[in-house]
Amino acid sequence: MTCRRGRVLALGGLIGPVAFVAAWVATGLSTDHYSPVHDAISELARLGAPTRVAMTTGFVVFGVAVTAYARPLRAVLAGPSWIAVAVTGMATLGVAAFPLGFDDSVHAAFAGLGYVALTAAPLLAVGPLRAAGFRHAAFASLVLGLLCAAGLLLSVTSGPTGLFQRAALTVGDIWLAAGAVAILAGRRASPVQPGR
Repeated sequence: MTCRRGRVLALGGLIGPVAFVAAWVATGLSTDHYSPVHDAISELARLGAPTRVAMTTGFVVFGVAVTAYARPLRAVLAGPSWIAVAVTGMATLGVAAFPLGFDDSVHAAFAGLGYVALTAAPLLAVGPLRAAGFRHAAFASLVLGLLCAAGLLLSVTSGPTGLFQRAALTVGDIWLAAGAVAILAGRRASPVQPGR
């Protein structure tokens, strides 16, 4: 992968999270009787919802951009974190393809897979970052991964569902965006390997 192409794909780690957060903020604010504290983000893309197209677009942009971002992440960070990032992106496309009101069980399966993968990505990065000498980044990755896991677990076990879900996903999005910024700044946590 050329340096320029890698930088373009790395932008996906910024574009995806920004588009996703912008979609749920804008659609949530424009919807009567919708509570971002109590209602899940997926309700905004439910079949028949007036915000369905806008929120589905947010899911799709996130899914495509984050899946693309996994490739440059693989080139600069040893270990399987990039796989978790790719799974997060692809699972989000599944969430968009199977909205609430169409097949809720398939939707929940894709959402659950995306949650697990988004939580795993920063946790899987801790060891490689530490081994490469990035102790502060490794610690930040550990903290963000644990916060993401706690928030997503709380979102499926107790209320307020919407608040916990948004907090956890935003923490995961911060990790994605921070990695993209590091790649764009030329930082590398693994040796350059030919053919990547």
